[in-house]
Parts: sequence; C-alpha cells; structure tokens
Amino acid sequence: MQMSYAIRCAFYQLLLAALMLYLSLLSGLHGQEEQDQYFEFFPPSPRSVDQVKAQLRTALASGGVLDASGDYRVYRGLLKTTMDPNDVILATHASVDNLLHLSGLLERWEGPLSVSVFAATKEEAQLATVLAYALSSHCPDMRARVAMHLVCPSRYEAAVPDPREPGEFALLRSCQEVFDKLARVAQPGINYALGTNVSYPNNLLRNLAREGANYALVIDVDMVPSEGLWRGLREMLDQSNQWGGTALVVPTFEIRRARRMPMNKNELVQLYQVGEVRPFYYGLCTPCQAPTNYSRWVNLPEESLLRPAYVVPWQDPWEPFYVAGGKVPTFDERFRQYGFNRISQACELHVAGFDFEVLNEGFLVHKGFKEALKFHPQKEAENQHNKILYRQFKQELKAKYPNSPRRC
Repeated sequence: MQMSYAIRCAFYQLLLAALMLYLSLLSGLHGQEEQDQYFEFFPPSPRSVDQVKAQLRTALASGGVLDASGDYRVYRGLLKTTMDPNDVILATHASVDNLLHLSGLLERWEGPLSVSVFAATKEEAQLATVLAYALSSHCPDMRARVAMHLVCPSRYEAAVPDPREPGEFALLRSCQEVFDKLARVAQPGINYALGTNVSYPNNLLRNLAREGANYALVIDVDMVPSEGLWRGLREMLDQSNQWGGTALVVPTFEIRRARRMPMNKNELVQLYQVGEVRPFYYGLCTPCQAPTNYSRWVNLPEESLLRPAYVVPWQDPWEPFYVAGGKVPTFDERFRQYGFNRISQACELHVAGFDFEVLNEGFLVHKGFKEALKFHPQKEAENQHNKILYRQFKQELKAKYPNSPRRC
C-alpha cells in the first residue's frame, strides 16, 4: 500500500515537472507559425450560442451611451470576438439593409471583422437586434469572428428581441437562410441615401468599428478584398515590426455589377484591360484615387508574397484605403453623410507623419461602377457644409501639429 502510494506520488511529480517544462516552452514560442501549431492541437473553446445571446442581451439592456454630439445612441458589442492584439481587423459600417454584404466579406476575409450598423428609425433598430440574434444563432463564423455595434438616433432605444415573437426570422434554421431572408426584405443601396431626415454618421461608425484594434483595414461594406489578403497581411506584419507610422495602401477598384468578383490580381488585371474593372471613383473624382498610380500597379511583376511595392507622397485630395497600426488618428465625427469624411482623416495621417506605401498584390473591389448621375441625390447642401468644415479642419491641424513640416 505504501509502495503504491509512493509510485503514484512519483508519477504526479513527474507529470507536474513535464507540465512546467511544457509551459516554459510555450512561453518561449516566437512567431505565428508556432502559435498556429499550438492552437491546432489545443484550439480555444468556441463560444456557445447561449453565451453570444447573453452578450447581446447585456449590450442592449445597458441602454447604450450617447456620442459626443448627443445626436446618436451607441450600443457597443452586440456581438463580440476574441482577437490576437497583433491581428488585422476588417472594419466596416452599414445601414441595416446593407448588412447582406457581410456574407461575401466573411467568405473572402479569413480574419476578424467588425461592423457598425446604423438604424435610422425605431423599426430599423428593432430589425437590427433581430438580425444580430438570428445571425449569432445560425452562423458559426459570425459567433467566432464578428464584432457588431449598433448606432441609432438618440431619441430611440433598441430592445432585446422577444423569443416569443415569431417575427420575420424566427423560423429560419441556417446561416444561409438568414442571409437569403435578409436579401428578400432589405432594400440595399447607398448607406447615406436613407430617405430620412437623419444624417448617416459614417465617421462615428468607422471609429466604432476599428475601436480597440491595432492594425485595421477600414472599408465600405459593399467592397470585397482579394482572396488571401488577411493571411498575406498577417505574414508580412508578423515578420517585421517596421510598419509603425506607415499606411499600407490597398489599391481599390470598382467593377460592373454583372461581373464575377476577381479573386486574385491576374483575374483583376484581365478585367481591367477590357474596361470591366476601373479605378475606384473613376467617374466621380479621379484625383481622389489617382496618386495610387494604377498603371504602375497593374504592370508590377507577379509575386507570391505581399509587400509594399512603392512609396507615394500624400497629396490632396487622395483618400486611399489602407492598413495602419499604432497611433492612427481617428476619423473626425463632425463629418456626416457624404463628402470629405475620409479625406480629412487621410490628410491628418499625412500631417501626423505617416508615410503611404502601396501594396503589390492585394486589392479591394467595389461592387458596381459609381456614376455621377446616380450619386448622393439631394445631398448637395450637406456636401457643401462638409467642404467648409474641411477647410476649417485643415486650419485646426496646424494648431494640433505645430511642429509638423507637413500640411494638407
């Protein structure tokens, strides 16, 4: 009996020593490859549907908080995702009707995704909470990789969906059914053409979506990234810490709506050469994207690894889509609706000392050509307001960065 006890004691001592050695080795792991191997054998426990729903109820029960202007009510974390602090998050924003674009983003972007949703009416706020409830119930990718926030006019409050209420989505049983149902009831269009007297708070939504992230790619919800862009960015950023203070520009295009979205650069260039794909904003504001130098980019030699290909000095009115980490200036939330909301932030990046380098292989594609005749109807007054605000903003930057030699 004593011998048996001694053997068991020795066994547990050996097991404890092995465990301590394992933990010591684990703490010394360097690089994403070793971490990936660890999680392949010891994957993190996925959050259950009940846990996600509890988070949704908690976020809604808080009543939200008002933004700095007092015009909007913000509900953070309707859905949450755990994220490596060194990861690259895809941050986007949408009206409720445009949430159907999330399906395509989840297919192309393999990493974490954060979306801020704007509900212009009380009915839309209720629909947004029902959608979050349905998506978290039936879409494992949503539970695992998506953070969702809700913004509505301050006079409204969102409510916890009542499971006893049948509603539009109660009988759905799969993720695809949820998106199919959304496609049938939604009226997708331009985010800020809401048909209400409420201004679409695009910069508030952008800040909310990228909140807490280190590296983020902030895009419009009706854009699609090239296949493998997240993985390429992770590998590039993991191999070096030299990218602080650099905005890694992702060339952005637009495609005819009838065309299939290109997956890689070779497919994109073929469509570009026959006019089915063109630079983003080509028909609206060519100078807004011209510094990207699309002709140079499409003629770069093909490479297997994602990397910066060339440096571009920022110039007004360039407003590229980019990946950046560190002390990235926030978007100025005074800009709402249409006009000067992104260029103001790009301008501040430049003045704050960030350099712009264009990536060689990755890209974004906007669904459909943006045409002037179909663009921002009845929003000219707000555009003019933002134009005046942008002039004021550039003057404010001189006081904010008095030692910077750069100006917009």
